[in-house]
Amino acid sequence: MPTPLYFGGASDAAERVAAKHVDVYLAWGEPPSMVAPRLARMRELAAAQGRSLRFGIRLHSITRDRAKDAWAETDRFLEELPDHLVETAQRSLARSESVGQQRMRSLHGGSAADLVVSPNLWAGYGLVRGGAGTTLVGSHAEVADRIEEYHELGFDEFIMSGHPHIEEAYAFGEGVLPILRRRGLVDALPAKRVPTPSVAYAPINAR
Repeated sequence: MPTPLYFGGASDAAERVAAKHVDVYLAWGEPPSMVAPRLARMRELAAAQGRSLRFGIRLHSITRDRAKDAWAETDRFLEELPDHLVETAQRSLARSESVGQQRMRSLHGGSAADLVVSPNLWAGYGLVRGGAGTTLVGSHAEVADRIEEYHELGFDEFIMSGHPHIEEAYAFGEGVLPILRRRGLVDALPAKRVPTPSVAYAPINAR
């Protein structure tokens, strides 16, 4: 079986390439209201080529037993974030010609004033980080709800990460994955398998 080809890009040219050649089209974690029209457009472009696509999405996560503890981590991040670092990063990101980066930056406009861009979706990392800058934040159940919502839009593959990596990997693996398994969205672990704590790739069962 051929290895599937993954590809991401938000420009018109990238979308045409994806529609014609790739197996899985990847997007950064835009709010559902922004990303749903993209999926519809990609389905149309692929259908015009006599093809169909699967979809994947790239997100960070901050998940805790209690939602308020997860949101406290976003407050701590912002409190420790120097203004000059944000200004330097935003000047650089504003010069980017990447359509995807422009869409990420449009979520916050370089300001920390309003970073909750959709329920449980926080854009704070995008103040200083290029690329995927949005984070699912909340209780384990809330983060699972948002993942299920994205799945209902058409995303079957999820690339997840967190900061710091190991700690957030454990939080996601111990808190969110069991909920997704109970909902039938992630396969049960094989018998005698010992999972490795790394958040990198989480396939959601296709419909």
